[in-house]
Amino acid sequence: MSNKLVIIPTYNEKENIEKIIRTIFSLEEYYHLLIVDDNSPDKTANIIKDLQKEFSERLFIIERSGKLGLGTAYITAFKWAIEHKYDYISEMDADFSHDPKYLKSLFKACADNDVAIGSRYCQGIAVTNWPLRRVVISYGASFYVRNILHMRIFDSTAGFVCYKREVLESIDLDSIQMKGYGFQIEMKYNAYKLHYKIKEVPIVFVNRKEGTSKMNSSIFGEAFWGVIKLKFRKIKKRNANTNK
Repeated sequence: MSNKLVIIPTYNEKENIEKIIRTIFSLEEYYHLLIVDDNSPDKTANIIKDLQKEFSERLFIIERSGKLGLGTAYITAFKWAIEHKYDYISEMDADFSHDPKYLKSLFKACADNDVAIGSRYCQGIAVTNWPLRRVVISYGASFYVRNILHMRIFDSTAGFVCYKREVLESIDLDSIQMKGYGFQIEMKYNAYKLHYKIKEVPIVFVNRKEGTSKMNSSIFGEAFWGVIKLKFRKIKKRNANTNK
């Protein structure tokens, strides 16, 4: 058994999913892996289910009815992780933009703190093969969040994050409103307002080589206005027994 769970949401990731699963399971550290697939038309789920025959004790899948949003995929996975009593829960992308080699340092930092962020911006800008426009938007978004919400986090939009179970139990997961990449900001802000210790771990982010990015203007707009709404929202700690 493992007390460490890695969560990966998928939608049309057939080019990457087998490679990322095998890479994670080839690491020296022992992890369990939960995939949340939103009924990918490219049959990503079929690849995962075939691999479950080989990795039956550590590979799990939740299949959803359609493309319901990144945030709801993670909320579903977090509740599953809490129910199965994993002590440390990490999230990452399927496309190798988050290199699995950083999982070890991410889990270690989480053990010493409460939340660990695989950060592109805590030591300058560490991004490879991204168009300049995308770098400016991403870095600018974190700058915007830092100044509006006054969080001392350099990469608030990062999707490579590890949480202690206690943190996820304390956050009112059903109150999380943003479904796109703004979800990442909202989760970090909840942890910050609940006074959990947050540590940024430097990583190098690599643009995906295969598959298609899910970023679009509506996701950006949701995050922009959602941050302003967050500023005026009161964050309360939730009883650990109520996140079902």
